[in-house]
Amino acid sequence: MKIAFATQDLETVDAHFGWAKNIAIYELDPSSFRLSGVASFESNLAEDGNEDKLVPKIEALKGCAILYVAAIGGSGAARVVAQKVHPVKVEKPEKIADLLERLRVLINGTPPPWMRKILREQGEKRADFTDE
Repeated sequence: MKIAFATQDLETVDAHFGWAKNIAIYELDPSSFRLSGVASFESNLAEDGNEDKLVPKIEALKGCAILYVAAIGGSGAARVVAQKVHPVKVEKPEKIADLLERLRVLINGTPPPWMRKILREQGEKRADFTDE
């Protein structure tokens, strides 16, 4: 499963989606995670109301299941969800590696309903929740 993170420093989820300098994309499976790519953005990141700045970011999310952000506007969230990406807002800056490890443990245990849906859509069949 691909997980995306809005980040300024490539180590921490610390960015508003529209203002993020980077979207770090990781591959996550039940045993490990690894960085699979970084999309970097430079121009007019903080310009409020400029919906065009979201286009390359939405494009960078192709194939991702989850997007972690510090914040995201209503329009951005709607566009992310329309791409079948589940946005998750962190309450305070968090290390990407810590979030990935928690997700890895979660998918190896009993995932919450929103995670089960993602796993089903991605073809992950697990005995503990396939009969729901």
